[in-house]
Amino acid sequence: MITRELLGTARVPGGEELRLFAHGRDFMIVLGHNELMSTRMRHSEEALAEMTLARLEAPAPHLLIGGYGMGFTLRAALALVPKRARVTVAELVPEIIEWARGPMAEVASGCLDDPRVTLAMQDVADAIAAGRGRYDAILLDVDNGPDGLVRSENDRIYSRSGLHTAWEALRPGGVLAIWSTARDPAFTRRLSAARFTVEEVEIRARPNGKGPRHTIWFARRA
Repeated sequence: MITRELLGTARVPGGEELRLFAHGRDFMIVLGHNELMSTRMRHSEEALAEMTLARLEAPAPHLLIGGYGMGFTLRAALALVPKRARVTVAELVPEIIEWARGPMAEVASGCLDDPRVTLAMQDVADAIAAGRGRYDAILLDVDNGPDGLVRSENDRIYSRSGLHTAWEALRPGGVLAIWSTARDPAFTRRLSAARFTVEEVEIRARPNGKGPRHTIWFARRA
């Protein structure tokens, strides 16, 4: 029987401890008893990029991705955007990037060294606040969605004022795409109240239509 091997730990600023495990050829990042992400279930994170780009009209978009995680969303975006596109990745936890360049280097496939990518070691909320009219799309896979788990400070991203800040950071026609482990009708209403045109999609974690159901909101700045 293959057992899990602990490869590293990381303290989330203002939050709890993350642990990176290897299980055979698979990797997983765990918070307490919750598996936050795994190389076995990546389809919905990849769809976050693929479905966002399908909704954009910009020929060479500037994307903001927060955070890096295991890089599923970043790699899916890079596979689709042209050479003139720009992708800014905001990641708060240094160890996440160290893991991507270390034990998970094969999984990362050099995506962080792509010339289209700019890595910003900061809270994605700060990157949004500093980006007035800068982005064609903001893709958020932060704290399992609006119902914060990792750190309470993430609530400011999903608050009414946080959504207003995201609206201002987008160019006209831009899309705010938010990944979540579950539906949240109250959050859908909050997006609409923040002047977004909202589309809510449910998608499975595995490409074969199996695994947990996840939710992605696509909120367009008209």
